[in-house]
Amino acid sequence: MHSDGRPVGRILSRREALALLSAAGALTPVAGAARTAMRGPDAASAPKPGCLVRPELIEGPYFLDQRLQRSDIRSEPSTGIARPGVPLSLTFNVSRVDAGSCAPLPGAIVDIWQCDAAGEYSGFDDRTVGFDTRNQAFLRGYQLTSDRGIARFTTVYPGWYPGRSVHIHFKIRTGTAPDAVYEFTSQVFFDEALTDRVHARPPYAAKGRRDTRNENDRFFREGGEQLVLASMPRGDGFEATFAIGLDLSDAATGRRDAWSARPPRA
Repeated sequence: MHSDGRPVGRILSRREALALLSAAGALTPVAGAARTAMRGPDAASAPKPGCLVRPELIEGPYFLDQRLQRSDIRSEPSTGIARPGVPLSLTFNVSRVDAGSCAPLPGAIVDIWQCDAAGEYSGFDDRTVGFDTRNQAFLRGYQLTSDRGIARFTTVYPGWYPGRSVHIHFKIRTGTAPDAVYEFTSQVFFDEALTDRVHARPPYAAKGRRDTRNENDRFFREGGEQLVLASMPRGDGFEATFAIGLDLSDAATGRRDAWSARPPRA
């Protein structure tokens, strides 16, 4: 079975999450927030951050610090050819929970990376899963959050690989000084019924039945129910908006940042 990497940070307990929400005056319960249907990314054109504190999960073995700034991550940069799959528009609404306030977080680096419909990540030779995509960078990229704390991506619905349920990795980083940068790493997951429908279509169906669902994923069991995307149809694909509130109190203590402190992994 494939191992999806080392732990990063720690997971907020429900008590800690509720304490942060209470300090910020938020009204939405954390446990139910991820299951609430989200409006589209353009609804009212100015979505308000909900200060929804989320669990931090592992980075996994496939993160590459390539500093590839782009909104549409579907293509391989060296060829311009897009990876096939059902289109997915993914919007992050990032806010800060700090000193009892909740506000949009502008200028944050939001990185996402994921596997393609065949379960392959770019940039790695993985004999366990069965792919060699070294020197490629499809389905990777980052955006800076806007003044309203928004970062938008165009990607494809992920496929699967052994030992993991369907997911997308993300990392949010703030600040520029190496000794005063905040980093938050986690994953977003998908509704199982929706994944069943999508994976019954080409090109996903060619890989066969997946071996791990959310309830059997060891990382999903560490708070993944708070990280499930509520997706809505959009054209021939889907759209989803993910709201997340970050406690930036650690930033002042000099939490080390992978962006400036760790070289890319080959």
